[in-house]
Amino acid sequence: MSALRLVTSAARRAPRSFALGRRGYAEAADKISLSLVLPHQALFTSADVVQVNLAAATGDMGILANHAPTIEPLRPGVVEVIEAGSQSKKWFVSGGFATVHPNNKLTINAVEAAPLDAFSAEAVRANLQEALKVVAGNGAEEDKVEARIEADVYEALQHALTK
Repeated sequence: MSALRLVTSAARRAPRSFALGRRGYAEAADKISLSLVLPHQALFTSADVVQVNLAAATGDMGILANHAPTIEPLRPGVVEVIEAGSQSKKWFVSGGFATVHPNNKLTINAVEAAPLDAFSAEAVRANLQEALKVVAGNGAEEDKVEARIEADVYEALQHALTK
């Protein structure tokens, strides 16, 4: 019996007591359970928050309660966590993955993250210029590729600081 027919016949025989989850709009009282973790530290562990805005590879997105389950790669950018009372915390992440689970759970696994207010605009600008010099220079190709990645992150950070 093919795998598809096996699954189909099993589904027909399954009890109908399984409730299908229905998606709807998030209510103001609805929360999403956020876990924001780094390889060396957990910034949030199952914290109830109102909304999370993040820089996905496909574009910026906001996650509210009752969001459709998805897995999104993150590009360098800001993860904004909006807690109850409209308090907002912003973190700059260098990349990672965001996973929206059923039942209002969001897990963000980031490579590196730091509070956005921990960065100096002048230092970012200086480091960006240095990275761009290496990219435009006559150095080894490996150094140029690393400098291009560094410049991309500094450009995203510079953009985040000017918002």
